[in-house]
Amino acid sequence: MQFDPPLEEARLLRRYKRFLADIETAGGELLTIHCPNTGSMLNCMSEGCRVWFSRSSDPKRKLPGTWEVGETPHGRLACINTARANALVEEALRAGLIPELAGFSALRREVPYGVERSRVDFCLEYPSGVAFVEVKSVTLGFADSAVAAFPDARTERGAKHLRELAALARSGVRAVQLYCVNLSGIEAVRPAKEIDPAYATVLTDAVSAGVEVLAYGVDISPQGIEVVRRLDVLLT
Repeated sequence: MQFDPPLEEARLLRRYKRFLADIETAGGELLTIHCPNTGSMLNCMSEGCRVWFSRSSDPKRKLPGTWEVGETPHGRLACINTARANALVEEALRAGLIPELAGFSALRREVPYGVERSRVDFCLEYPSGVAFVEVKSVTLGFADSAVAAFPDARTERGAKHLRELAALARSGVRAVQLYCVNLSGIEAVRPAKEIDPAYATVLTDAVSAGVEVLAYGVDISPQGIEVVRRLDVLLT
């Protein structure tokens, strides 16, 4: 995934009201841009850190740009635009970069399923049947550790998706939880039990039910992002 046009660099002044960020560009321009991240962004930002944003020329937009990439307090790069995760995974799926999910004949997005009225990110069709794939974007990292964690805030929605996947797995349908780790310098991912113990418990239950758990890391730069390698998943 290439950014076209390339992202612009700025400094973060503050993030507030969840979806707003004040920045100062290298040329001294002060802007309020959209922050497309509903999470806490824990360990993912600090005032004065470098950020990269896409600028919009759409006159109908209320804000002139979107925060895409940020430098974390630990010196890593993070894609904070959670909407990018599904696009990155789809690009990787179609390019055959996720071997565990290769060989599908059709890919459908946002397919309704489950008793809790969910929509799965991807439904992949194979000669042997279908696979339901739920994607989560991971950006929570820690100092002096190559292990990232999910979630960065309590997530009932994430737990609901795991329950839905577990129900599919118990019925004999292939179900996959895929963590797209949008953070540089990471080798593994784990559930953030210290933040959301309920999510960690539901993840363990889902694995016991037969849900497959995968994690893939990305290369991030202001020019683009791409899925490049499988990461370890630490469930205990």
